[in-house]
Amino acid sequence: MRYESTRNNMIQMTAAEAILQGIAPDRGLYVPVEFPKLDVDFWTGLSYEETAYQVLSPFLTEFSEASLRKMIHKAYGHGFEVEEITPLCGIGSMKHLELFHGRTAAFKDMALSILPHLMKGSEDVLMAKEKIMILTATSGDTGKAALEGFAYAEGTSIVVFYPKDGVSEVQKRQMTSQKGYNTFVYGVDGNFDDVQTRVKEIFVDDDVRKTLKDRGIRLSSANSINIGRLLPQIVYYYQAYRMMVDQGEIQYGDEVNFAVPTGNFGNILAGFYAKQMGLPIGRLICASNENKILYDFFKTGVYDGNREFFRTSSPSMDILISSNLERLLYEACGRDPKIVADMMEAFQEKRIFEASEDMKATFADFYGGYCTEEETAQTIERVYRESNELIDPHTAVARKVAEDYQRKVNDFRPMVVVSTASPYKFSRAVYSAIFGESEDHDFELLKRLSDKTNCSVPYSLKDIASRVEIHNKSCAIDEMLAYIFASC
Repeated sequence: MRYESTRNNMIQMTAAEAILQGIAPDRGLYVPVEFPKLDVDFWTGLSYEETAYQVLSPFLTEFSEASLRKMIHKAYGHGFEVEEITPLCGIGSMKHLELFHGRTAAFKDMALSILPHLMKGSEDVLMAKEKIMILTATSGDTGKAALEGFAYAEGTSIVVFYPKDGVSEVQKRQMTSQKGYNTFVYGVDGNFDDVQTRVKEIFVDDDVRKTLKDRGIRLSSANSINIGRLLPQIVYYYQAYRMMVDQGEIQYGDEVNFAVPTGNFGNILAGFYAKQMGLPIGRLICASNENKILYDFFKTGVYDGNREFFRTSSPSMDILISSNLERLLYEACGRDPKIVADMMEAFQEKRIFEASEDMKATFADFYGGYCTEEETAQTIERVYRESNELIDPHTAVARKVAEDYQRKVNDFRPMVVVSTASPYKFSRAVYSAIFGESEDHDFELLKRLSDKTNCSVPYSLKDIASRVEIHNKSCAIDEMLAYIFASC
């Protein structure tokens, strides 16, 4: 299996090369040259580890079966609070796929538990000698999951930038208290789009790469722009489908809809990739918060970033530049890299581009919807009152949009709502939605929320209030490069 750039398909790499590079030299994103087809009829009862091997092995053909299975076991053999890894919960045809039972209580653990092992395996395959610097922008959850995965990793350092006023208090403390001689965390004055854009510029800056190369350092990414981060996310779509069969909700071959809270477009793109591989997925419900640029795009075909940016209770979705959408555009235009390159250039210059009528046919796999802040809070409160289940704001957005979709489109095929984070990572928003506003600190609300609902706090968050902040530096956007060099 080889991988090509979305902006120049003459640039092709092996999996190991693409994983270590993170982003193509022309600023494009790596995509597989073709999608393997998987027959899931015989997958009944497979463990998460075995499902991961079946899904990933056709993409990672450079690795031996033994080495890939070892990586998968290291990633998923421990570190999760429930045996199922990704339990499928709920009564009736609308289920919640809980992806937050890992080390950092967010779905990013599903991919970032294995990415460090894929990088180490890629180094071994290529016999690479340089040290690796993982450079990552985060809207809240990727940062901690990446830090957890790469802390103390030999020959590797990790630098995480986050919008200092754009994450929850729990998310922030998770990152700023991270231990590890090779970990560096910086708050940035700006929103996630500002931070992510600067990181992507640094990745393709030849002078930066040369300076780091002279120091024996290779840049790579833990964001979902890295194909090694994206591919493992396909696994839980297959696992969810298998669990739907095992629970008697569907038979093999029946189609299932997935509702996905969406910001950077990586999570829902993994579902699209699963569908290309043959998984019987009906519609992919793209759920946005008040930063509804993706809703508008799927409605009109115009991606217009010239709009107001909102800070919401679902900060991981507070994004106006959805990087992984580029990979969907590449499929939608028949894999014509010039079309994608022109669209990305137009966005860089004017923050707007438009898809052609032919491309819009591919978007039929998607349905875009959005949820206001008021509706998000109402959904959190209603789900708790109806089922005694706590959901975080991101999951609430997806749940509300899924319900709207069923009502508006009259499509009542089984629905899986992708639940991306523990409600305790957003204790203030969840507590306020159910019990009303409080002046208590977020960490105190975390405890009070547990006491009032009799729902356990995830083990990974129990001591969050007492963790000492180690990383307390912040910078302006134009200072980020200096902080990177200082972290070498």
